Amino acid sequence: MRKQRFSQASYPYFLLAPALIILVLIIFYPILYSIYLSFNNYVLIKPKEIQFIGLQNYVKLLKDEVFRIALWKSVVWTFWVISIELVLGIIGAWLLNREFKGRNLVRAVVLLPWVFPSVLTGLMWVWMLDDTYGVINDILYRIGLINGFVPWMAQSSTALYGIIVTQIWHGTPFFLIMILAAFQSIPDELYEAARIDGANLWQEFRFVSWPMILPTVLITTLLRTIWTANYVEIIQIMTEGGPGYSSLTLPIYAFRKAYSSLDFGYSSALSLVLVALLAVLVWLYMRLLKKRGSLIG
Repeated sequence: MRKQRFSQASYPYFLLAPALIILVLIIFYPILYSIYLSFNNYVLIKPKEIQFIGLQNYVKLLKDEVFRIALWKSVVWTFWVISIELVLGIIGAWLLNREFKGRNLVRAVVLLPWVFPSVLTGLMWVWMLDDTYGVINDILYRIGLINGFVPWMAQSSTALYGIIVTQIWHGTPFFLIMILAAFQSIPDELYEAARIDGANLWQEFRFVSWPMILPTVLITTLLRTIWTANYVEIIQIMTEGGPGYSSLTLPIYAFRKAYSSLDFGYSSALSLVLVALLAVLVWLYMRLLKKRGSLIG
């Protein structure tokens, strides 16, 4: 009898075991191997010098001026991308939640940037921002906002912001579709009750929509922050972190160390520092969510 109970209790775990093993191999093994590499002098072009060096990669990192530059650029990149995507996502979702002719078509068109592959998006915006034949320069020149064509991606003062604009165009639809789904889950009766009480559009949003969509906004912001902070593709395609270090974020610096310098030990240390910083951010964010939930409760 006990054996039968044991087999019945363990059967679900038996079914889940293959998926869990694959998950461990795909997720945890690379993390553990990165930790191992970070404690080693692991430069592929110097195979005879591969050895355990303890915390030296992390000590080197603290003294590395380029690391500090890349960390600051990562903060600037993530802050502006997330802030503007969030605002545009909320405004766009609110507008697309309202009834108007051709709404379904507009929704489909607005979501198209999210469908584009990152590589194609980067190449397309490199062309659009080109200082010789770029359409952005042409439009700005025709309407009188610039006196001559600007080399957006070749100037250290504008390169990062050109990439930020590109990423905002590419990523805003994710915010929009998530928040739009939250808007559509709000019962119409709540809006009707607010209108009966004399609420205007702003009051409807402030007292009806916002409390209902806030949980989705918070979770979506957290997910998007993690993705953006780790982003490589568009930056690598458009500038490779240049000119100089003007658009060099931490993931790009780690990527450069791994695949240009072949220094996988130092690259792993850089990557793990980013993981640690994001883990702290997630922990603080979850504490904020928990505190907010307890206050509401």
